Amino acid sequence: MNWLDSEAFTLFGQHIIWLDMVGNILGLITLALGFRRSVWTWPVQFLSGLVLFGAFYGHLTGSAGKQVVVMLVALYGWWQWNRGGERAEDGRIAVRFATWPERFAMIAAAAAGTVAVALFFTAYPRLSWDPWPDAYIFVGTIVAMYAQARGMVEFWFAWLLVDLVGVPLNFANGYAFSGFVYVIYGALVLWGLRDWWLRSRRAGRPVLEGAPA
Repeated sequence: MNWLDSEAFTLFGQHIIWLDMVGNILGLITLALGFRRSVWTWPVQFLSGLVLFGAFYGHLTGSAGKQVVVMLVALYGWWQWNRGGERAEDGRIAVRFATWPERFAMIAAAAAGTVAVALFFTAYPRLSWDPWPDAYIFVGTIVAMYAQARGMVEFWFAWLLVDLVGVPLNFANGYAFSGFVYVIYGALVLWGLRDWWLRSRRAGRPVLEGAPA
């Protein structure tokens, strides 16, 4: 066994794996950079996906496959923030609330994608131990990253919904560090949500009907 795939230490009775730990630390850095609207969030996200692919490969094939998709979306986000998207006064990507058609499209894509991926995982049980929650996280992560790439405040809401399932799923599958990190993600997401929300207001974008003032 490679030392990177071995146990680093034990925390609260949970075995912490090196690759799981390194990949999720990079994930935390990714979220912090996203909060600051730094374009470097995307290459760090790509690196996090690469490391976590190594952590999951051979154990949780479905989760490993998710990291491949995460890396592809990270490349899209890198392109979008470098060559597209509206800019704020500080030169970084401008943020906004999604329009209602965009919201409905993302919800529909998340629902249909979760069902499709879950049925796929169910048909091929070697890909996932928990088809439905794994599919939910898989698709939810992609939707969240897409919303982030488009500068949508809803990106943070999507991450919160992913966290609700991600914490127990990772603990149940023995990836304790991922579980602990998802808890920290929750706090960072609330912080980032507040910042992006206020920035969208200061930029003069009207709050959509149904969104809190």
